Amino acid sequence: MDTAYLIECASLLLRWLHVIVAIAWIGSSFYFIWLDNSLKPPTDPALIAKGVGGELWAVHGGGFYNPQKYLGAPPRLPDELHWFKWESYSTWLSGFVLISTLYYLQAGAYMVDPSKLIQSPGLAVLAGLGSLVLGWLVYDTLCRLLIDRSQLLFGVIYYLFVVGMAFGLSHLISGRAAFLHIGAMLATTMSANVFFWIIPGQKKIIAAMERGEAPDPIHGRRGKQRSVHNNYITLPVIFCMISNHYAFTYSGSLAWLVLALIMLAAVLIRHFFNLRHKGKLAWQYPLAGVLLLLGVFIWLAPSRPAAATAEAKPTLPVLASIRPIINDRCIACHAEKPTMMPAAPAGVKLDSEAGIRAVAPRIYQQVVQLKAMPLGNVTKITDDERAQIAKWFEAGAH
Repeated sequence: MDTAYLIECASLLLRWLHVIVAIAWIGSSFYFIWLDNSLKPPTDPALIAKGVGGELWAVHGGGFYNPQKYLGAPPRLPDELHWFKWESYSTWLSGFVLISTLYYLQAGAYMVDPSKLIQSPGLAVLAGLGSLVLGWLVYDTLCRLLIDRSQLLFGVIYYLFVVGMAFGLSHLISGRAAFLHIGAMLATTMSANVFFWIIPGQKKIIAAMERGEAPDPIHGRRGKQRSVHNNYITLPVIFCMISNHYAFTYSGSLAWLVLALIMLAAVLIRHFFNLRHKGKLAWQYPLAGVLLLLGVFIWLAPSRPAAATAEAKPTLPVLASIRPIINDRCIACHAEKPTMMPAAPAGVKLDSEAGIRAVAPRIYQQVVQLKAMPLGNVTKITDDERAQIAKWFEAGAH
């Protein structure tokens, strides 16, 4: 079978798997943050005597639940203890294989952009991998330095670092790949938190109990800190992972700023929910987040073509005038039998006049207004050719 088709099948299965395990991880993460913020001090003396610091009554699926959280560790270890780790590990591993299949094996098409600094597929891959490693090292160093200081200071410095990485990657590789790698960098940090800090800390607590010693509370404090950080990072990660479907966000010269504003909006909205779980209503946070998003959408809105004056009677371009451009720049992917893809993306086929006219507004939006297509400008369409397509569409797409 054709290699491109096999890659397409692999990407389908990997993306499906990645979404499934990500739902499991994010769902459990959101639940435990909600649970931790919703616990109330127990009133039962027996629970207090056992060291329970908070409890909650809930009803779900026709049954009642009574989760309890101990201030330190329970008096004795239970026979069976569930660990929340494989959700994180499975998400990262499936995500890494997916990004390797889609981007690293096809770096020439998905990571290299003629307008960016890196023109070598190999160097583009190294830049992507390097961002994952650097992102974790900087984050972990900041945590070590600021764990006993201001978390607000940590948040500001780390946010500026992420924005700096977005700025750098957006000038090195394609905008689509830059956004995805910022998301992958943040997701790597989240999973590394679980692997290097949260799970080892829990193991140290259990080991101390098995030796008959009182566990060091620092492990619980560090684990909680990293879990809260993961909670705030989640929404920006999700946006980065879906951003490849919305070229208007990553195709401009200030794409890094677009990403910075959207990530900030996501964090503000997440902060509202975290406070809400504690019984605090702080509407200024989601309001600020929504206003930021609206501001970004207004900023990125494509301009409308100017109306033709009554005096001007230009020669109206017809489809035949732009058909050679479509043939040279587009149908390698968008055809009944494309040569660069196993199948036409989104089912858009431009190897017939009827097919071109049917999606004329989409061609205008993606090729002229957003300049998102051709992907990474792999077929090297020129600004003059984009202008010719614009004239054809604005004249009525005849």
